[in-house]
Amino acid sequence: MLKSENGYEKKEKAWIPGMTSVTFREKTPGEIIALTKKAGLLGIEWGGDIHVPPGDTVTAREVGRMTREEGISVLSYGSYYHLGRGEPAESVLETALELGAPNVRLWAGDFSPEAADETYWRKVVSDLREFCRKAEAMGLSVSTEYHRGTLTETGKGALRLMKEAGCGNLFTYWQPNPDITHEENLRELSQVSPYLSSIHVFRWKGANVRYPLEDGAGEWSEYIRSSSKAPWGACILEFVKDDSPEQFLQDARCLLQLLQGRKTCQE
Repeated sequence: MLKSENGYEKKEKAWIPGMTSVTFREKTPGEIIALTKKAGLLGIEWGGDIHVPPGDTVTAREVGRMTREEGISVLSYGSYYHLGRGEPAESVLETALELGAPNVRLWAGDFSPEAADETYWRKVVSDLREFCRKAEAMGLSVSTEYHRGTLTETGKGALRLMKEAGCGNLFTYWQPNPDITHEENLRELSQVSPYLSSIHVFRWKGANVRYPLEDGAGEWSEYIRSSSKAPWGACILEFVKDDSPEQFLQDARCLLQLLQGRKTCQE
């Protein structure tokens, strides 16, 4: 189990380059594994919406086996479990266990921090503590998705949730928000860095318009450098321009160069 700074030992290591399977929802697990290997990436976050549905432990076991046999790590189980909805946690956790994932990603409710009242905050915190308790009993860590429309829409919201839940096996993901400036994104990343597990890597602008990762190489090199002291985790490619496998391979090359300390991406 991966552990946070709340009295737990950190794992000092470099970011693992990976991808999330929801980038190509139309592809089979075998095709995704082959593309990941071709790209030179080392891990996959398997999504719970298409490829590894919660409760389908047979599929989870098979996808985990296929992934590891190709020398690729299962980085996380990317579930669509939403705190605050009263959903049962067991099927999600059991699926993650069969997949061989060390971590379960979940969603921090259905409201931004400012739109949620104190009653809702208490409900989400209570749900999160219970989920983390059950996950820890299975040897699993938990990470919240960092996303608009949830309590982890902002660094301030994510930090409040981490502190109020107070779980040693709890982390948060991070990803840039295209609605705010690069400097604001850097400040938010700095806020959550003590609890940071993995980063979703993509290049969007404005109304979620996608661009090649190299278009934002300078900004991404700063994100990576500024998060170098995070406890553990992966840089996970997500949602490429035009849903193109060719663009994915280009973005993967760019990510690998950025993780080597470069500030630009070159062919």
